[in-house]
Amino acid sequence: MAYIIGVQGKQPQFGKNIFIAPNATVVGDVIMGDDCSIWFNAVIRGDVNSIVMGNKVNIQDNAIVHCTYQKTKTIIADNVSIGHNAIVHGCIIEKNVLIGMGAIVMDNCYIEENSIIAAGAVVLEGTRVKSGTIYAGIPAKEVKKLSGEVFKDQVERIANNYVKYASWYKSEE
Repeated sequence: MAYIIGVQGKQPQFGKNIFIAPNATVVGDVIMGDDCSIWFNAVIRGDVNSIVMGNKVNIQDNAIVHCTYQKTKTIIADNVSIGHNAIVHGCIIEKNVLIGMGAIVMDNCYIEENSIIAAGAVVLEGTRVKSGTIYAGIPAKEVKKLSGEVFKDQVERIANNYVKYASWYKSEE
């Protein structure tokens, strides 16, 4: 069973139609919207500040979402996919965003809607990622502008697929 615990009097709150893998961890001041999924070994740690997730957010295997004590909250809007082994820490992510596998997004970053953080990218503290772009590299820099079709084909498809994948596990309960 998933490890879900309160900290400092704050309990995680969950929307409708969610999936949390049996070995995932959700702790403290975490608010999760509808149609979200937290995958195997993922950690959502709202122990030192709050984490708010919109609808249709998926946190994939081994990813970590955290924040900084008394400084930075983590806010993740609707339709966001956070890839395997990614770290998202004390930042704001607008809707329709893909954080690639193994990417790191540091404190006080602001990821605007309709953008992609490439696999393995390191988005340094305080970076603002512009809407409609891909950021890649270490440190992450804008490498490409994106068309609307990319979001329908990539970002929206992945978010929708994770809602479907989660339904497979619910049928086994």
